Amino acid sequence: MATSGKLIQVKNLVKTFNGKIHALNHVSLDINQGDVVVIVGPSGSGKSTFLRSLNLLEEPTSGEVIFEGVNIAGRGVNIDHHRQKMGMVFQHFNLFPHLTILQNMTLAPMKVKKTPQKVAEEKALSLLDRVGLRDRAQAYPIQLSGGQKQRVAIVRALCMEPEVMLFDEPTSALDPEMVGEVLEVMKSLAREGMTMVVVTHEMGFAREVATRVIFMDTGRIVEENPPEEFFTNPQSDRLKDFLAKVL
Repeated sequence: MATSGKLIQVKNLVKTFNGKIHALNHVSLDINQGDVVVIVGPSGSGKSTFLRSLNLLEEPTSGEVIFEGVNIAGRGVNIDHHRQKMGMVFQHFNLFPHLTILQNMTLAPMKVKKTPQKVAEEKALSLLDRVGLRDRAQAYPIQLSGGQKQRVAIVRALCMEPEVMLFDEPTSALDPEMVGEVLEVMKSLAREGMTMVVVTHEMGFAREVATRVIFMDTGRIVEENPPEEFFTNPQSDRLKDFLAKVL
């Protein structure tokens, strides 16, 4: 298990493409139990590569990702076992189009965790209730709006009872009026103490919900601070320039 509240410790993470392009350049970060870490930065700064490295969807070139005391980037690690404890929500919802919403949600718990169907369905329905979509349990993804699909994607990840939730730009593919309904679900998770790492362009969410905001540029962490400090007193010229453009 994680020691001293540290759920994930990232040490000197490097990701190169073609041996020379540094997508991640010696990134180190501790993520504590209950943290809501929001990562912002320009396109191509390494944000999504870093997030996807946390559960090895992106394999680091070198460095360590220590999750609950185990370096999951090491050799011989059963990564699927650890991924079960990491919920992942993508920009595009990745729902199976041929399955109902309920089937989408119960598939992994039944297959991976061997949860009995009745138990898995009860859990899924109570989570759908929570995001106001219980009445859509028998619908198919094509019958849902983008905001509804993303809410389903979030509660589908919660069906596996993860230790941490990873969000990769979860609202950037949505129409503006649907963004709020998805952020509301994420805010309620944060209030309940879910550990979250969120790559987003939503500065209002970062300001309101984050315990720490991280600014990445050119594959490095340039600045890291609690939101109040981050937004009102940026230290680096690069962050000042970035905030001037996005706020």
